[in-house]
Amino acid sequence: MSESTSSKLDVNLWSTPEHSKDYLKRADSIPHRREGEATLLEFLPDRIGRFLDLGSGGGRLLGLVKAARPNAEAVAVDFSAAMLEVLRDAYCQDSKTSIIEHDLSSPLPELGKFDAVLSSFAIHHVTHDRKRSLYGEIFERLNPGGLFLNLEHVASATANLHEDFLAQLGLTPETEDPSNKLLDLELQLSWLREIGFTDVDCHWKWRELALLAGLKLDQST
Repeated sequence: MSESTSSKLDVNLWSTPEHSKDYLKRADSIPHRREGEATLLEFLPDRIGRFLDLGSGGGRLLGLVKAARPNAEAVAVDFSAAMLEVLRDAYCQDSKTSIIEHDLSSPLPELGKFDAVLSSFAIHHVTHDRKRSLYGEIFERLNPGGLFLNLEHVASATANLHEDFLAQLGLTPETEDPSNKLLDLELQLSWLREIGFTDVDCHWKWRELALLAGLKLDQST
């Protein structure tokens, strides 16, 4: 299914346990994923009192960030029942981690302020209009000096490049996830700048996988 068709239908299979569990089985096999995660960790603020993980899934990124900043409080957001079960089992004894059930297609609930907002391969499942509004909500929830780091699945420049990427994953346009609503990297970076983020850049990219970042400037300094 093409990206444009997927966007019009607004398909999202992540509410089904089968789809979520299938992803957890193959999460480690995504090519070059660890490179992107390592780059994200490299750009983490030195001091994080509190961070938000959007679309936390099985807690892969959550665990990496908590290991890197063990004193930070974490809020993990997801809407898949299967993913939430995994998260709650893993962090039920962790007083510094809160698990929140929420669908990113709806406005974020009141969660307080954060020194960092992170996401890993989640935001591309919402419509393009929602992507932009979500980026604005993220900006509002960041403390001054806070950082947004989004390890994301973005659109290729051409259909041929998209098919080449899918082939790296053993997929075809017919078998790719219809939940994907892929969008051009540069457009998303321009949105971040328009919203008010500074130091906006793509810090890492391999084909359709990219790390988008933006800083909420501390006006007091």
